[in-house]
Amino acid sequence: MNLQPIGSNQTEITTSNARILFSYKTPVAAFVDGAAYRTEKKWSVTTSRHINQWLDGRIAAEMPQSFFDKLL
Repeated sequence: MNLQPIGSNQTEITTSNARILFSYKTPVAAFVDGAAYRTEKKWSVTTSRHINQWLDGRIAAEMPQSFFDKLL
């Protein structure tokens, strides 16, 4: 597992099969086995901006927050 700060209040964790975006202390988006996912939970304007920047225009399936909580 590799932890990489990528911006103010943004961290990316890389595991063997996933890259996970944390906004503040919450996992909110991920690439798992090449597929992109984003949380369906609406957190804040800032967290939405973090997700959109990190996905960089890619289409991501919305998943329940529990999906991201279980990735680690």
